[in-house]
Amino acid sequence: MDFGLVLQTDPPASGVVGLMRRAERNGFRYGWTFDSAVLWQEPFVIYSRILEHTQTLHVGPMVTNPGTRTWEVTASTFATLNEMYGNRTVCGIGRGDSAMRVAGRKPNTLARLGEAIDAIRDLAEGREALIDGQPLRLPWVQGGKLPVWMAAYGPKALALAGQKADGFILQLADPYLTEWMVKAVRDAAAEAGRDPDAVTICVAAPAYVGDDLAHARDQCRWFGGMVGNHVADLVSRYGEHSDMVPEELTAYIKERHGYDYSHHGRAGNPSTDFVPDEIVDRFCLLGPPQAHIEKLQALRDLGVDQFAVYNMHDAKELTIDAYGAEIIPAINR
Repeated sequence: MDFGLVLQTDPPASGVVGLMRRAERNGFRYGWTFDSAVLWQEPFVIYSRILEHTQTLHVGPMVTNPGTRTWEVTASTFATLNEMYGNRTVCGIGRGDSAMRVAGRKPNTLARLGEAIDAIRDLAEGREALIDGQPLRLPWVQGGKLPVWMAAYGPKALALAGQKADGFILQLADPYLTEWMVKAVRDAAAEAGRDPDAVTICVAAPAYVGDDLAHARDQCRWFGGMVGNHVADLVSRYGEHSDMVPEELTAYIKERHGYDYSHHGRAGNPSTDFVPDEIVDRFCLLGPPQAHIEKLQALRDLGVDQFAVYNMHDAKELTIDAYGAEIIPAINR
């Protein structure tokens, strides 16, 4: 199993670079960041520094979207990084939550997302793509490689990930929901004539190593609120009691009342008081190292190829070091 580290690009950017270097030293193979240009610093500028100061780490957004930048700009940026540092980037992409809503825009449609996946990959790898009806190609790209991994929760999005994406990003670590969603993605891949096992499965969630579960829960409760944004979209689309979406995913947002993006992805977010301990425990990895190991083994048995640690709490360095010293070696021994 691969391991990734997910950070927000809070200033100073040197701190983000330092944590990514620390992660690589501890056996992490992927470095991810949020991509929301109003709330945090521009990630692609920082990727260049991360790549310069690491040897093998692969970097990318978790996740970008088709609306913040034009597709040729996104593809050209990835291709430039790959030319400078080798093919060490990966494009995580979704419909867009904070990046779009904070700027007063709606998330992108799935149809537009599907078109963007093909176009960004083709351009970054040197092939021609249609952009708003105009055929374009980046003539300077030679030997570029850009895997595109799609984030999804709902049935139509899961189907699209299986049909088009090189990887699937699931932003929660509940084994029951992981099994359900991985099956949906792989079934869609098979129906599209693709090899379902060729779709990389990445589960991303907060991890907090320590014996004080109450404190760990409070530090990671923000994640249930972030997931709740996407769940609320699903409920509005499919209804509160729909066979299309498991109740295990939707039931907990009944007490949700709005969301303040100024606290997005941060410990102590006041918009996440509705998230119960049960959801934090299900969606995150908390407790002593052995608890993390057991849950990761269960996820690996469900076909998960990578676990990406959301590292937004008061124990960033401790978590990275604990994973490097005890958890990653135990999983990959």
